Formats: sequence, structure tokens, C-alpha cells
Amino acid sequence: MTVTGKLPEDHAGELVSLRAFREGDLPFLDRLCTDPDALGFFEWTGFVDIRSRRRRWEKDGYVGADSTALAIVLPDGEVIGIASFAPRDRGGLPGICYEIGLALLPEHRGRGLGTATQRLLVDYLFSYTTAHRLEAGTNTKNIAEQKSLERVGFRREGVLRGIGFQHGEWQDSVIYSMLRDEAPGHAPARPGQPGRAGEHEA
Repeated sequence: MTVTGKLPEDHAGELVSLRAFREGDLPFLDRLCTDPDALGFFEWTGFVDIRSRRRRWEKDGYVGADSTALAIVLPDGEVIGIASFAPRDRGGLPGICYEIGLALLPEHRGRGLGTATQRLLVDYLFSYTTAHRLEAGTNTKNIAEQKSLERVGFRREGVLRGIGFQHGEWQDSVIYSMLRDEAPGHAPARPGQPGRAGEHEA
């Protein structure tokens, strides 16, 4: 299945889509393990086993109960990034809260593609899961990502101090959230019942 949505008005006519990773995408997944620029300054945490992402794909296609990662693709089929979501236990019933994230290759940043992808993730999770709350975290210095989340409708909640270690120092992270009734086109979902599908934003 492919999930498709239009980009913001300044990119009218273009599309960005989400789909499951395929075998032909494995070189892209390898690049995420070997090229610091592929994930970017705020996402790169160091070199890892080059086959780690391949093994995950071979296990379950990168779609599982604990976490899922999807390919971000352009109309011509080019894979330009990775989007992910995973359930988070915040003390309630399973399936109520999910954390989302994404990374774009450097040559595709700054064009509104990340914002468009976040909109697709929001719509997908509120349409096909019983999620009530979505979360996203980013480095407090990553102003571009914070603005992108706010454009989609996420609300800033607070700062987690010293939550991660990168580039020789402990980093702070800012947490954003969105509730189901704050997302356009989605009604509250009862546990065990699917959410009502909404139309994709243009």
C-alpha cells in the first residue's frame, strides 16, 4: 500500500508518498549506516553494523508491532528518506500513543518534503490505528524541525534535558504532541475500534 499526499502550496503539483521498503531499497538502508550526512547532524549517532538495517528488513520488512519504518518516495520512485513510528507506553492501554520520526537525504531537505511526510504519518496513524496521542522529539537546536512540526499542528510540551549524547556533549530534546481531536478530519477512537479515515491535506 502507498500513502500519498500533496506538498505545500509552494510545491504545487509535486507529491510525496510512503510505502513499505522493498529489496531494491536495501542500498538506501545501507547508506543510513555508513554516511553521516544521510541522516543529518541531529540524527546521526555514530557508525553501526552496515547490515543491521538489512537484517531488520529481512526479518519483517521493517513493519512490526514494536516499530515500523517506511520509505519516503517521490513520484518517479526515488527513495529520499525514511519515516518511522513506534508505540510508546505512557501508562494507558496499548496502542494509545505513538512516537513518529523521519530523516531526509541532504539533497532533498528544505523543500517542504519533511512537513508533507509528517502530515502523511499523522493521517495514517489516526486512520489505521487507535492512537489518541502522537509524539515527536527533536534536538532543541533543530529549529527547522520544530517549525515543521508546528506547521503540521503539533504542540510544544517541554524539554528533556541531557537526553542524548552526540558530537561530544549531552543534548537536550524538545517534545511535541498532537491529540486525535486536534487533527483535521479525525474523530475520537475507542480502544479496539479503528479511527475514522480523514482526507489527505492538500
